[in-house]
Amino acid sequence: MRRGFMLIGELSRRTGVRARMLRYYEAQGLLEARRGPNGYRDYDEDSVVTVRQVRALLNAGLTTEVIRSVLPCARGERPELDMCVDLRAILGRELAATDERIDDLRRSRSTLAGYLT
Repeated sequence: MRRGFMLIGELSRRTGVRARMLRYYEAQGLLEARRGPNGYRDYDEDSVVTVRQVRALLNAGLTTEVIRSVLPCARGERPELDMCVDLRAILGRELAATDERIDDLRRSRSTLAGYLT
Protein backbone atom coordinates (compact mmCIF):
# COMPACT_ATOMS: atom_id res chain seq x y z
CA MET A 1 0.00 0.00 0.00
CA ARG A 2 1.29 3.47 -0.82
CA ARG A 3 2.07 5.76 2.08
CA GLY A 4 -0.83 8.01 3.01
CA PHE A 5 -3.49 5.89 1.31
CA MET A 6 -5.59 3.06 2.65
CA LEU A 7 -7.90 0.44 1.27
CA ILE A 8 -11.56 0.27 2.20
CA GLY A 9 -10.94 -2.36 4.90
CA GLU A 10 -8.50 -0.08 6.70
CA LEU A 11 -10.89 2.89 6.46
CA SER A 12 -13.62 0.66 7.84
CA ARG A 13 -11.44 -0.43 10.78
CA ARG A 14 -10.37 3.13 11.58
CA THR A 15 -13.89 4.59 11.47
CA GLY A 16 -16.01 1.66 12.66
CA VAL A 17 -18.16 2.00 9.53
CA ARG A 18 -18.74 -1.11 7.42
CA ALA A 19 -17.25 -1.24 3.94
CA ARG A 20 -20.72 -1.55 2.43
CA MET A 21 -21.72 1.76 4.03
CA LEU A 22 -18.50 3.41 2.85
CA ARG A 23 -19.34 2.37 -0.72
CA TYR A 24 -22.82 3.84 -0.20
CA TYR A 25 -21.30 7.15 1.00
CA GLU A 26 -19.16 7.18 -2.12
CA ALA A 27 -22.21 6.51 -4.35
CA GLN A 28 -24.03 9.38 -2.61
CA GLY A 29 -21.14 11.78 -3.34
CA LEU A 30 -20.12 12.08 0.32
CA LEU A 31 -16.78 10.32 0.09
CA GLU A 32 -14.17 10.21 -2.63
CA ALA A 33 -11.83 7.36 -3.48
CA ARG A 34 -9.16 6.96 -6.08
CA ARG A 35 -8.95 3.71 -7.96
CA GLY A 36 -5.63 1.93 -7.98
CA PRO A 37 -4.33 0.06 -11.03
CA ASN A 38 -5.90 -3.07 -9.54
CA GLY A 39 -9.32 -1.35 -9.36
CA TYR A 40 -9.32 -1.19 -5.57
CA ARG A 41 -10.50 1.95 -3.84
CA ASP A 42 -7.73 4.03 -2.27
CA TYR A 43 -8.70 6.55 0.42
CA ASP A 44 -6.50 9.33 1.76
CA GLU A 45 -6.10 10.27 5.43
CA ASP A 46 -8.77 13.00 5.13
CA SER A 47 -11.32 10.27 4.44
CA VAL A 48 -11.26 9.26 8.12
CA VAL A 49 -12.40 12.75 9.13
CA THR A 50 -14.95 12.87 6.31
CA VAL A 51 -16.54 9.59 7.41
CA ARG A 52 -16.71 10.81 11.01
CA GLN A 53 -18.32 14.04 9.83
CA VAL A 54 -20.89 12.12 7.80
CA ARG A 55 -21.70 9.91 10.81
CA ALA A 56 -22.12 12.94 13.08
CA LEU A 57 -24.39 14.69 10.56
CA LEU A 58 -26.44 11.52 10.08
CA ASN A 59 -26.79 11.30 13.88
CA ALA A 60 -28.09 14.88 13.82
CA GLY A 61 -30.91 13.59 11.62
CA LEU A 62 -29.75 14.95 8.27
CA THR A 63 -30.26 12.95 5.09
CA THR A 64 -27.38 12.09 2.79
CA GLU A 65 -28.79 14.57 0.28
CA VAL A 66 -28.63 17.39 2.82
CA ILE A 67 -25.23 16.23 4.07
CA ARG A 68 -23.88 16.54 0.53
CA SER A 69 -24.71 20.28 0.74
CA VAL A 70 -23.48 20.69 4.32
CA LEU A 71 -20.23 18.70 4.11
CA PRO A 72 -18.17 21.40 2.36
CA CYS A 73 -18.85 23.64 5.38
CA ALA A 74 -17.82 21.01 7.96
CA ARG A 75 -14.55 21.35 9.86
CA GLY A 76 -13.17 18.74 12.23
CA GLU A 77 -14.59 15.42 13.33
CA ARG A 78 -17.45 16.70 15.50
CA PRO A 79 -17.96 18.63 13.07
CA GLU A 80 -17.98 22.38 13.48
CA LEU A 81 -19.94 24.10 10.72
CA ASP A 82 -18.80 27.29 9.00
CA MET A 83 -21.82 29.29 7.89
CA CYS A 84 -21.15 28.84 4.19
CA VAL A 85 -23.49 30.21 1.54
CA ASP A 86 -27.04 28.89 2.02
CA LEU A 87 -26.07 26.76 5.04
CA ARG A 88 -28.21 28.75 7.48
CA ALA A 89 -31.24 28.31 5.19
CA ILE A 90 -30.58 24.59 4.74
CA LEU A 91 -30.25 23.99 8.48
CA GLY A 92 -33.28 26.18 9.17
CA ARG A 93 -35.39 24.05 6.82
CA GLU A 94 -34.14 20.87 8.46
CA LEU A 95 -34.90 22.23 11.92
CA ALA A 96 -38.42 23.22 10.86
CA ALA A 97 -38.99 19.75 9.36
CA THR A 98 -37.75 18.14 12.59
CA ASP A 99 -40.08 20.33 14.64
CA GLU A 100 -42.97 19.28 12.40
CA ARG A 101 -42.14 15.60 12.89
CA ILE A 102 -42.01 16.15 16.66
CA ASP A 103 -45.43 17.83 16.57
CA ASP A 104 -46.81 14.92 14.54
CA LEU A 105 -45.39 12.44 17.05
CA ARG A 106 -46.89 14.39 19.95
CA ARG A 107 -50.31 14.28 18.26
CA SER A 108 -49.93 10.54 17.65
CA ARG A 109 -48.84 9.98 21.21
CA SER A 110 -51.79 11.93 22.54
CA THR A 111 -54.20 9.92 20.42
CA LEU A 112 -52.66 6.61 21.54
CA ALA A 113 -52.70 7.68 25.19
CA GLY A 114 -56.36 8.61 24.77
CA TYR A 115 -57.14 5.06 23.65
CA LEU A 116 -55.56 3.72 26.84
CA THR A 117 -57.63 5.86 29.22
